Amino acid sequence: MSLQALIDNALAETPPGRPVWVALSGGLDSSLLLTLAACAAHRQPRPIYALHVHHGLQVAAEDFERHSRRLCSRLGVPLFVEHVVVAKDSGLGWEGAAREARYGAFARRVAAGETLWLAQHRKDQAETFLLAALRGSGVRGLAAMPGARIWQGRHLVRPWLDVSREKLEAEAVLRGLDWVEDPSNVDVGLDRNFLRHRVLPLLKHRWPTAEASLAQTATWAGEADALLAELAAQDLSRAGNEAARLPLSFLTSLSVPRQRLLIRHCCEHLGLAVPPASRLATLIEQLEARHDAGVHVNWNGGEARVWRGCLYLQAPVMDLPADWQQQWDGRATLQTPVGLLNVALEKEPGGDANLILRSRRGGECLRLPGRGRRDLKRLLQEYAVPPWQRGRLLVAWHGDHVVAVLGDGLPEGGVTAVGWRLLPVKARSTAGNPPHADTRPPARDH
Repeated sequence: MSLQALIDNALAETPPGRPVWVALSGGLDSSLLLTLAACAAHRQPRPIYALHVHHGLQVAAEDFERHSRRLCSRLGVPLFVEHVVVAKDSGLGWEGAAREARYGAFARRVAAGETLWLAQHRKDQAETFLLAALRGSGVRGLAAMPGARIWQGRHLVRPWLDVSREKLEAEAVLRGLDWVEDPSNVDVGLDRNFLRHRVLPLLKHRWPTAEASLAQTATWAGEADALLAELAAQDLSRAGNEAARLPLSFLTSLSVPRQRLLIRHCCEHLGLAVPPASRLATLIEQLEARHDAGVHVNWNGGEARVWRGCLYLQAPVMDLPADWQQQWDGRATLQTPVGLLNVALEKEPGGDANLILRSRRGGECLRLPGRGRRDLKRLLQEYAVPPWQRGRLLVAWHGDHVVAVLGDGLPEGGVTAVGWRLLPVKARSTAGNPPHADTRPPARDH
C-alpha cells in the first residue's frame, strides 16, 4: 500500500466534520505526514490543522517554526504554534521534560473528541522498545507506542508506526519535500540518539530485520498488556467494582503478581499516578499487617491506606491547618484549603447564619435531633469516616455552638444540629471562555 493510500484510509476512519490535527515539528516525518493529510483532505473533506510546539531549547527552534509556517502556507493548512517552557528540574531528564511540555500543549489546543496525528515510525518504535527494556519496564512499557489510543478524551493516532524511516525518506525526496534537520538528533549523549546511531546500526548489520522484529515484539507486548487489562477488570469486578476501596480479604487471596496488576489497574482507573515498583512492593508487603497498624504508603501522585479491612487508593490528602478558620454566610459557594464547599447551611425557621468555619480542634459536640448532644469524635466513628478524612472536615460554628460538620465521608456531605439543615447549591460559573473555544482557526496562520 502506498503512503498516500495509508493516509487516505486513516482519514476515512476519523469522524466526519471533526478536525484532524497534525503535530508538526518541521522534520521529515511530520512534514510528509501533513503534506499527505492535506492531499487526502481534498478527496475526503475534513478540517486539517497543524500544531507546532515551540520548545525554545535551541537556536534552531526558530528555523522549525519558520519552516512550519512556510509549509502550512503552501498547503493552505491553518497552523497553530504553542510556546512551552520545559522544566529543567522536573526529575524527568531533558527528553522526558520536553515530552511533558509537548503533551501539555496538545491538551491545551486539541479538544476532547478530536484527533491528533503523530508522525512516529517503525524505527521510533524499535528505539522506544529498547529504551523500555533497558529501564527494566514491564509489559506496559515494552508495548512502547500504540498505533491508536484515547488520551484524555482525544484520539491519538500514529499512521506511520508500521512504516520504515527509509520508506518515508524516499517518498519525501520523490515529492521534492523540504524539511528541517534537528541538530540535537546527532547528540549521542541523549539515550535515544545513542541507540539510533550506535546500537541499532550494529543490530541491523548482524540481524537485518532487527528493527522490524523489535517493533513486532512491541506489538505483541501491547496485545499481552490488553489481555492483562481484561484480567484486572475482571478482578476489580469480583472485588466489588470500587477501584478506590478494595477488600483485603479478596486482594490477599490473589497471587502477588495479580495484586500488583489490580492495584496498578485501579490507580489508572482513578486517574492516579501508578506507584513505582519499589513503593508497590512495600505496599504489598504491608497488606498482611494488623488492621490497626495504620498502613500508609505514598508516592508522587497517589497514596494507599489500610483501614477496617480495606485498601484505599486516592490522591494524597492534607489536613486542614490547625488554626484555619473562615467566615461564611451559609449560602455562598466557598473555596477552602480542602476544596470547594458546595452546600448551603440554613437555619430553621430562618434568621441570620453568620457562621465561622474551623478545622477540628477536639472536644466539639453536636446536638442532634432526637439524640441530644453527641461528641464529634464518636459521631465520626459511628459514620465510619476514615481517619485521614477527619482532619479535613469543616466544623461550622454559630456563636458558641457547633451547628454542622461538613466534608467527605458524611451522609449527604454533612451532619447538622437541631434547627439547621443542609441544601445543595450550584457552583458559581467560571468567567471566561471554555477551554477549547479557540480551537477552530480561521483560514490563515496564527
